[in-house]
Amino acid sequence: MEERMVEFIAGLRTSGVRISVAESADAFRAVETLGVQDRDRFRIALRATLVKEPQDLATFERLFPQFFGLGGPPLLDATQDLSNADLQRLAQAIRQFTGNVRQQLERLLRGESLTQAELEELGQMVGLNHATHPYQQPWLTSRLLRAAGHDEVKKALKELWELLDRMGMTKRSLDRLRQLVQANQDALRQQVSQHVGASIVRNALNEPREAQRNDDLLQRPFQSLSEREADELRKQVQRLAAQLRSRAALRQRRGRVGQLDVKRTLRTNLKYGGVPLELKYRRRQIKPKILLICDVSTSMRSVVEFMLRLMYDLQDQVAQARSFAFIDDIQEITADFTEFRPDVAIEHVLNRLQPGSYNTDLGQSLLHFQRDFLDAIDHRTTVIIVGDGRNNYNNPELEAFGDIKRRSRRLVWLTPESPLLWGSGDSDMLRYLPFCSAVFEVNNMASLAEAVDRLLTTH
Repeated sequence: MEERMVEFIAGLRTSGVRISVAESADAFRAVETLGVQDRDRFRIALRATLVKEPQDLATFERLFPQFFGLGGPPLLDATQDLSNADLQRLAQAIRQFTGNVRQQLERLLRGESLTQAELEELGQMVGLNHATHPYQQPWLTSRLLRAAGHDEVKKALKELWELLDRMGMTKRSLDRLRQLVQANQDALRQQVSQHVGASIVRNALNEPREAQRNDDLLQRPFQSLSEREADELRKQVQRLAAQLRSRAALRQRRGRVGQLDVKRTLRTNLKYGGVPLELKYRRRQIKPKILLICDVSTSMRSVVEFMLRLMYDLQDQVAQARSFAFIDDIQEITADFTEFRPDVAIEHVLNRLQPGSYNTDLGQSLLHFQRDFLDAIDHRTTVIIVGDGRNNYNNPELEAFGDIKRRSRRLVWLTPESPLLWGSGDSDMLRYLPFCSAVFEVNNMASLAEAVDRLLTTH
């Protein structure tokens, strides 16, 4: 406990809380007097001796559970109040699922939390060992949950509730089961969040300040980077790509198992009186086809540069990648990345497409794409628009944009502008928005990496 208190005090100091040697000694004396059995008294003793300024209270409350155990609610056995008949229905329904999804469903129903070894393995997979700043906690928590199969389990639960309803489970039992499972999911998220937070603090204590400064660059807006900072950030792209590649590799391993197709399974087994003797699975293409359409005008160049670097460092994770760039008209730039390294190819593209004064014309570029390149899109293609949606009051050519949407699997827009600015001035974002499957605000490297991660894992 003494070693953990020393780490906690160091963590408070790293987070900006001023603590003197005398105040640290007071904390140890208070704990020696009051003991550690009563968690609340222990916390109050540390807070009273270590925190002097009101603005430091939030830091203390954030760090305390990360050093002294999980203060969140425990996971519960969601099946404890079910009747024997409902338990049999549940067991039969669970057997419809296979592989990791089934295992995760069973653990969630039993109320089993992740072990420390599992948390550490998942943390290494998503790059948690490189995180050193608190603002990364929500992002990494989401990534770690996805690596643990959270998204797949969420979809499977929806199928499970529908299946149990059809099998005759009472509404009361089903509602109770849903509530307990949701409570377990919330407790699991809290466990993961606190593990991520504690890991970040430990990393911050152990990492050199230079590494912390580099991680801070991930949150800096692209437009505010100096040339030296931009060079440093370019060096980090490969590290980010390696982390995203690990996540994509996990997705591919899970995807090979296939996902139960409940409707096909039920229809197929009607001939057996509804007994599920033949299971049917949905097989899906793991690697997506990507088509990029990038605005390389002055306001967008920094965003597009890092997007292209990241995407082409990850090109082994996509089945096919084609890229187009535009200012006042569009041209394909795929060949540049085929012939040259990404850094050289980007330089060639930006030198060839020189921006002018207010000459961006997205509408004309969409018309040109519709006329000459529409056959590059099929039902497996995810189209990614990288731009701010500003069109210099030109015709947005929504019909051409609609044709692109109809031919693609998904149409995703990445923009550096806040939603508060959409539709202001010459922005046509609100007019394009209804055609988009998703829109991500990407004004720094962290948000761009998060968007790309989601594109590779939710196609």
